[in-house]
Amino acid sequence: MNDLRSFIPPYILHRIVAHGSERQRHSAMSTLAHVRTLRHPPGPPERPAAAAILPPSGKAGQAQRSVHDAQGKMLLPGMPVRLEGQAASGDPAVDEAYDALGASYDFFWKVLGRDSIDNKGFALVGSVHYGQDYENAFWNGAQMVFGDGDGEIFERFTRSLDVVAHELTHGVVESEAGLVYADQSGALNESLSDVFGVLTKQYLLEQTADQADWLIGADLLTPRIKGIGLRSMAHPGTAYDDPLLGKDPQPDHMRKFVITQEDNGGVHINSGIPNRAFYLAAKTLGGFAWEKAGLIWYDALCDKRLDRETSFSAFAKLTLEHAWRRFTAKEARAVQQGWSEVGVDAMQEEP
Repeated sequence: MNDLRSFIPPYILHRIVAHGSERQRHSAMSTLAHVRTLRHPPGPPERPAAAAILPPSGKAGQAQRSVHDAQGKMLLPGMPVRLEGQAASGDPAVDEAYDALGASYDFFWKVLGRDSIDNKGFALVGSVHYGQDYENAFWNGAQMVFGDGDGEIFERFTRSLDVVAHELTHGVVESEAGLVYADQSGALNESLSDVFGVLTKQYLLEQTADQADWLIGADLLTPRIKGIGLRSMAHPGTAYDDPLLGKDPQPDHMRKFVITQEDNGGVHINSGIPNRAFYLAAKTLGGFAWEKAGLIWYDALCDKRLDRETSFSAFAKLTLEHAWRRFTAKEARAVQQGWSEVGVDAMQEEP
């Protein structure tokens, strides 16, 4: 069985348990305990029962969303609050989730030509107000779920478009490649979710690679926390340095690769390495990152030769091959250089 794909790494929750106030510790412990109980089988996602609320649109390019209120409980999906095409509810979390799911769908459809998570119009189901002070967001194999945070460390998780898009992308990765959520393949799973999460944000904001902040979860930390986000794709290891949360542990090069039994072999930690490789390639190419680097990474993700337990190097070689296939030597050089700068060998014979 695979671990649920959650946004907040367990090492952050452990830090809060060790150093937080009584309330903060309680919230972190309950979140951590709950995440451990949630498992789902590997393989393509199944349509959630909640999707039956909405009839199939039958029209590619049309999102099919339903947002539910868990009402502080841990029962899914909760009460339906806003269905596709309905007006804003007035609940910020509901409306943020609805808008972010739509923006994520639009990115995958308009940029990548993908019709939802499974490329077959999969209904996008989101639940908000999950649990009490729940400090996480996750994809459970059928839908996306968002906690409200504790208001002291984390804001509500629907505030960050890239967080919503990150969780949706976990579904895409699961449906397309089924990358095992452990070690290097698991770190790639996390990295790909960061890549398309941040590209969704850049696409909506019409930001070039130079204009973007390349942060994941920039809207998530409260002003009390010394940090600019949960992860920095441009400079892994620099997103936060806080007495409560500790210092961002992400490495930016293979020589700093973290070997650990925690976090499924460091999936949230070592994802900093492929994250920076993507950032470097996108920055070198310039312009809108989704137009070249994003297409190359998506082509590699959809390559049927992609092994479920792939290494960084094997994935890097696929990106280099697809850079040649889709573009020219210029793009291939940028991809090769990006991987090389983080210590990953992407070299292969030119076609």
